[in-house]
Amino acid sequence: MIGWVRIVGLGPGDEALWTRQVSDTLAQATDVVGYIPYVNRVADRDGLVKHASDNRLEVDRAQQALTMATEGRRVAVVSSGDPGVFAMASAVFEAVEAGPPEWRALDIQVQPGITAMLAASAACGAPLGHDFCAINLSDNLKPWEVIERRLHLAAEADFAMAFYNPRSASRPEGFARALTVLNEACGDNRPMIFARNVSLPDQTIRIVPLPDTTPDMADMRTVVLLGSSRTRIIERDGAPIVYTPRSI
Repeated sequence: MIGWVRIVGLGPGDEALWTRQVSDTLAQATDVVGYIPYVNRVADRDGLVKHASDNRLEVDRAQQALTMATEGRRVAVVSSGDPGVFAMASAVFEAVEAGPPEWRALDIQVQPGITAMLAASAACGAPLGHDFCAINLSDNLKPWEVIERRLHLAAEADFAMAFYNPRSASRPEGFARALTVLNEACGDNRPMIFARNVSLPDQTIRIVPLPDTTPDMADMRTVVLLGSSRTRIIERDGAPIVYTPRSI
C-alpha cells in the first residue's frame, strides 16, 4: 500500500460544512492524527485507527503522521477550520523541512476547510467584506510585543480584524491587554463580534461596541471579529446585519 498524508480542515464544527474532498479523504484514511476534540469529530469505523494528542504537541503529531505514511499508511491530519490558518499544515511542513529526506518524497496534500472567522462573518452578515487581517492572540509561539505591534499596525491600516485564541484559562490577561491596545488605537465605537461555538446548535453571536467590550466575553471557543471604521450595522427585526462596504 502506498502511503500518503492529507492535512484536512474539519471546518468550524458542523459536519455539513465539510468539503466533499475532506469527506472522501476520511473515508479512505487508515489513520487519523490530531488534537483530541478534533479527532473525536471523526466517526469510528472498521480499519480506522485514531491517534489523539494534547493541543501543544503539533510537531510530535506531524512527525508521527509522516512516519506512518512512510510505512504505507494513509494518514489524515485533522484541524478545525482550515489547516493552513493557525493549524497543522505549517507544523507538518516544519517537520518535513527538519526531517529525513524520505519525508520530502511523500505524497502530501493540504485540503482546505471553512475557517471559524469566515463562518462567524457569515453568521452575522459580511463584516470581513473588505480588507481584513487575522491575528492569533496566543503568545505561546511568539512574544506579546509582536502581537501588540501587529494590533497597532492593523488599527492604523483600518483593517477589519479576526482574532483567534483570544482568552484561555492559562493566559486570561492577553485579551484584556489586546482590548486596551485596540481601544487606544481605534478610538471609536466600531462593532466587535463574539461568535461562540459557531455553526453548532448552541452557537451564540454577540455584537458589542468596542468601548463596551470586556475580557470575559471571549474564551477559547470564541472567534472574535472587529469591524473597521467603515463597518455598518443594519438594524431590523431579529438579529442585526453587520457588514463592511466594498468600496472606499
